[in-house]
Amino acid sequence: MSSFWSAWIIVITLGVIAGCWWVLFANRTAAPKGEVKTMGHSFDGIEEYDNPMPRWWFMMFIGTIIFSLIYLALYPGLGNFKGMLGWTQEGQWAEEVAYADEHYAPIFEQYGKIPVEQLAKDAEAMKVGQRLFANNCALCHGSDGRGAYGFPNLTDNDWLYGGTAEAIEHTIVNGRNGQMPAWGDVLGDEGVNQMVQYVLSLSGKETDAAAAKVGGATFGAMCSACHGADGKGTQMLGAPNLTDDTWLYLNPEWGLAKSVEQSIRLGRNGHMPAQARYIGEDKVHLVTAYVYSLSQGK
Repeated sequence: MSSFWSAWIIVITLGVIAGCWWVLFANRTAAPKGEVKTMGHSFDGIEEYDNPMPRWWFMMFIGTIIFSLIYLALYPGLGNFKGMLGWTQEGQWAEEVAYADEHYAPIFEQYGKIPVEQLAKDAEAMKVGQRLFANNCALCHGSDGRGAYGFPNLTDNDWLYGGTAEAIEHTIVNGRNGQMPAWGDVLGDEGVNQMVQYVLSLSGKETDAAAAKVGGATFGAMCSACHGADGKGTQMLGAPNLTDDTWLYLNPEWGLAKSVEQSIRLGRNGHMPAQARYIGEDKVHLVTAYVYSLSQGK
């Protein structure tokens, strides 16, 4: 903050406190003994008295003003002035982080030495992993890990980039960028419809057989490089398996056919940011184990 804005805050803050003090004492005067002072308002014979506030109330306001001045002097409440105690929220945060590193780092270090497959069976470790997941991953993948529209379900065995411990940890540490180009301008409306029919046929859905046959030939020429000749996907590229019944971009309001059409026509851009910098490298191993545990036994 610049010196100008710091001075601006100081002047306004102290001005408000001084104004409160003036208003308080300016309205403290009571009417001489035996006299009744009113505000001059009358309604149906009822007049409003102009009496000072009770003494206890007056003293409470005085105490509040004194407290505010002491607080502003001790803590960083006036612009760039750090306060007599030298306290700052950044300093307190740094102290809390240092305390956490000192007390909890050894625990995460110990967990880090245990293989993911074994750690995933440790109930106490998974409680910690669940809290880390809730704080860092639940916003996209849901508190139960079942995902949402455009965000993968982590509790099944359908993995875009592989469900091994190594693949999951690589995803968490480095993030993922999945991109499917838009084919609408290339295929045209008829070509998009034929491709939709073929893609639906791969997962056993009822389709227009003639359109699906034409779409299959186009698929082999344009889509098999990523999704495979059989449509089972390629985990190295993050290209999904089109032969199962898992649809990452299924919009319930549109239905499956319209959702697939949108993907083909407009393409998709999936992005998961690298999480190591947010979770902390010492905690990634534990989160990996928790995510790995979600799909075990499924």
